Amino acid sequence: MKQFLSEFRAFAVHGNAIDLAIGVVIGAAFNQITTSLANNVLTPPIGLLFGGANFSKLEFKLGGSAVVGYGIFLQAILNFVIIAFALFVVVKLVNRLKATRKEEEKQEAQQPAENPELKVLLEIRDALYAQKGERG
Repeated sequence: MKQFLSEFRAFAVHGNAIDLAIGVVIGAAFNQITTSLANNVLTPPIGLLFGGANFSKLEFKLGGSAVVGYGIFLQAILNFVIIAFALFVVVKLVNRLKATRKEEEKQEAQQPAENPELKVLLEIRDALYAQKGERG
């Protein structure tokens, strides 16, 4: 049992598990924001375009008490599109930042490090060229 608890503790505090937990919490908060955006900001003007329809009340009766609430489904689709678009923009931004960083690292790697011995040798060479030019 002690080994099991030790393995669980190692798993729970492992960096990936914590990153995943943070991602889930942020995702839940992001879901609330996009749901509110869709339900309270975007859907009312769209409903107004369709004759003032409230999407959450769009439904049709099958008979008896059976009702298909397709308006709520339409709102869920709108939420999905908003979340997918936002994630697309975030991923595109992260990829651009990664590409910029890789380009900077590549440029830094291409520039040779300043070697003090090489600097002295270049100064000696330049001095010798200068002397040769004066005498010749």
